[in-house]
Amino acid sequence: MINASGRYLKVILTVLVNAILARILTPFDFGVVAVITVFTTFFATLSDMGFGPAIVQKKELTSRDIDSLFTYSLYAASGLSLIFLLCAFPIAAFYKDSIYLKPTFLLAIALFFNALNMVPGGILNRDKKFITIALRTVITYVVSALIAIYLAFHGWRFYALVAQAILVSVLQFLWNWLSTRPRLLLHPDKTAVDLVKSYSFYQFAFNVVNYFARNLDNLLVGKFMGENNLGNYNKAYNLMLFPVNNLSGVVSPVLHPILSDYQNQPGEIYRRYMRLVRFLFCLGIFCSAFAWLASDEIIGILYGPQWAPCSACFRILAIAIIPQMINSSAGAIFQALGNTRLMFISSCINTAVTCIAILLGIFAGGSIESLAYCVAVSYIFHFVCAFWILIRKGFGTSLSAFIRELLPEWIMSAIMIGAICLWNIRLDNILLSFGAKALYLALVFCTMMLISREYKLFNLK
Repeated sequence: MINASGRYLKVILTVLVNAILARILTPFDFGVVAVITVFTTFFATLSDMGFGPAIVQKKELTSRDIDSLFTYSLYAASGLSLIFLLCAFPIAAFYKDSIYLKPTFLLAIALFFNALNMVPGGILNRDKKFITIALRTVITYVVSALIAIYLAFHGWRFYALVAQAILVSVLQFLWNWLSTRPRLLLHPDKTAVDLVKSYSFYQFAFNVVNYFARNLDNLLVGKFMGENNLGNYNKAYNLMLFPVNNLSGVVSPVLHPILSDYQNQPGEIYRRYMRLVRFLFCLGIFCSAFAWLASDEIIGILYGPQWAPCSACFRILAIAIIPQMINSSAGAIFQALGNTRLMFISSCINTAVTCIAILLGIFAGGSIESLAYCVAVSYIFHFVCAFWILIRKGFGTSLSAFIRELLPEWIMSAIMIGAICLWNIRLDNILLSFGAKALYLALVFCTMMLISREYKLFNLK
């Protein structure tokens, strides 16, 4: 609930900020930053090394061990930031545009502080300092967003988005460091790395593989379809992730710190987790149906008419909301079980499927809509694959029993699809149309929840 309070306040602020920036900046501006973000995310993934989750899981780490890990993270942050600076020229050459040089130079600052933040962030999660995390999330976002809007109004274009990314990384690091105070050591202990390497290696490998699954589409769309198409696709994709990040994303960050206390009781973890899966499934049903039915209204209200081309893409990606919401929690369960190896194997399979889907969507389909269909189907496969591995190999439980437990949710999904097909009312007023569709689907959803008695899942006791 603490995490939710901070997250949902940020959701409201994010909607307002994105609505403002989308009316000031163009799809090209967002596309430029999206291209560079692909590379900054990759370097941030390399610098993570799995230390954060390892600090949560390994209860035996001493303060000196953590200080040693913090020192090693500084080495990694410094080296990778320097390499990223030098990569500005190959990036500009790859896209044949020098416009990428200066933003890349500047985002090296964000990369450095994000990399340095992994140990302080891991300490806060280990200690379950959720109030501190919630306050940090909201305050740093407000400060950075206000400055970004100011810069956008004064003609800074995509540099406003760059400034926001830098400010968030710097402010979050300062906040986390002041809250935890890890020290830099002249002679860090290598034994600290030995204590976590078996766990953190697969976490690191998972992060690297997962990076390609999450970013290959942006990389290739920017190269072969141009910045405008990338801006539209990226906006639709991020909007699809909005309910994923802000519904399941409220729960997932606290799963590992809490369930790691039961790492020797897999049966207890499974019992608690199944309730969460059913809860997320129910939320996903409504969000997916509403995003499909009201995609035009959502895009029009949030971003304005210049973003109309991304509406069809968003509608298609709405198919992926349910599997994404459930999948987003699986990683924390692998971590709580202490089996990051299985998480890595699952990620490798899913990444291979995602890469094939993206290549088919771009080169066989040739449009962002065809790409969206391929990506949505790949996420459905992710759900099947990840949960086969988690349930069968992680918990050693029957997959058929897992599917039967979700029978009410499967039936509710089918009914909601029927409700979408039955809607044939057209309203010219965008706000009225938005409200009518929301009310219609809410009535259908609430009726199903009452009949199936799944509303009991929302009991927080």
